Amino acid sequence: MKRTPFLESCLVIGQCTTNWLLKRPIVVSFEVTDSCTCWCRHCDHGGPAREPELTPAMIRTWMQKLHPGVIQISGGEPLMRRDIVECVRAAQRGGGLPYTVFVSNFSQMSPEKYLALKTAGTDQFSVSLDFPDERHDEFRRHPGLYRRLADLLPRLAAYGHDDIVLNTAITRENYRHIGEIIGRAGEWGVNVSFSAYSQRRTGDRSLMISTPEELAGLRAELDRVLALKRSDPKGVIVTACTTLEDTYRYFTQGGMPSCSAGLRFLVVNSNGRLQPCSMHFSTFDEQRDLVREFTAHNTCDECYVSIRSYLDKSFPELVREYVGDFFSFKSASPLAGAPAVPAAR
Repeated sequence: MKRTPFLESCLVIGQCTTNWLLKRPIVVSFEVTDSCTCWCRHCDHGGPAREPELTPAMIRTWMQKLHPGVIQISGGEPLMRRDIVECVRAAQRGGGLPYTVFVSNFSQMSPEKYLALKTAGTDQFSVSLDFPDERHDEFRRHPGLYRRLADLLPRLAAYGHDDIVLNTAITRENYRHIGEIIGRAGEWGVNVSFSAYSQRRTGDRSLMISTPEELAGLRAELDRVLALKRSDPKGVIVTACTTLEDTYRYFTQGGMPSCSAGLRFLVVNSNGRLQPCSMHFSTFDEQRDLVREFTAHNTCDECYVSIRSYLDKSFPELVREYVGDFFSFKSASPLAGAPAVPAAR
């Protein structure tokens, strides 16, 4: 990943530190729609458009209340929103705040939308990839999606912004292909991160890794990933080594205790109300109520998804692992003068 310029880094780090001290969320995920172009096997979102949808005005209001240092624009599939560029723009506070991650399956992405979202303030594009081949289509129930990614992502990577990250949720069906997925990231000129499957969304435990043989296989795959990460810390793998180790621990234990949902991170749902996370559906009008009524009594251990795994750490660990990966003294390359998009193959 290309590092954020120094002045913007200082603002983001300063805001995150302030929020940590004031017990405000460091990361807020704006779920701008519940609709999706896919109907993924591991997800409870999907299908045609449903109302209501989070408006740009609602996003601005919550930004003013919560002041997060990092945000996600997610869904459902956020590209189904015709005003998605306005949604991203509404979240910007100026000076590089917040660090903005756009979470999408990319089924409706185009070079023009990519550039518009980049100009509006997107710092990172997180793109789902479950398999290194057409099995991705079956898992996402979206024919042709893998070939679309294989064609589009190298073209977008050619802009040189180094801001695209594949996100793979590790399941019983794909853990043997982790190395191949890293290979695809390298071929396409993008990065890759890993998180863990949770059965909480759908109640389907068939995708959980649980048998001794499966856990041994996962251990071997993660050991290879860790070796690659340690040999090339600035390579395509952006997941921290401690997170990879804890991902194995999550599957071994069958859960991960001590979740900080509602405190370190939370969701603004498509109704414009607060949720502790995308898998707990109690809603609140204020964060203090969420923390008092949910976080203070939360015993859920049923996930280890990326937004949680990044934040269930001590403050020194956060600084050591993520500031070094995403923030730096390096100047940003401007959009102006970016190379033309390579022709489709």
